[in-house]
Amino acid sequence: QVQLVESGGGLVLPGGSLRLSCAASRSIVSLNPMGWYRQAPGRERELVASVTSGSSTYYADSVKGRFIISRDHDKNTVYLQMDSLKPDDTAVYYCYAVLEDFRGVRRTYWGQGTQVTVSS
Repeated sequence: QVQLVESGGGLVLPGGSLRLSCAASRSIVSLNPMGWYRQAPGRERELVASVTSGSSTYYADSVKGRFIISRDHDKNTVYLQMDSLKPDDTAVYYCYAVLEDFRGVRRTYWGQGTQVTVSS
C-alpha cells in the first residue's frame, strides 16, 4: 500500500513557475516509475512526465523544455518543476506511482490531485 500526497499547486501568471511535490508514505526506491498526469475540464487525461528508479525520464511534447521531473529517494518525494507556464497548462495534476509486488503484479497508486491554474 502506498499513499501519495501532492502539494504546490496554485494560481500563477502566464510565464510563471510552480513546483509540485508528491510525498510517498514509504520508500520510493521500488516505485517504478513515478510521475504526473494532468486533466483539464473537457480534455483527456494526459501523461505529463515520468521518471524511473534509474532516473530515466519521459516528457510530453507539450512540456518539453519547460518542465523537469526529479525524485529524491532520501525524502521519498517526486518533484515537478514547471517553468514558463501557459494557460494551456491549467489542469488538475495527479501524482502516480507503480509498485510491483513479489509475484510480479504491478499496481498503480494515485494522489488526490492538485489544481494548477495559469491565468492573468
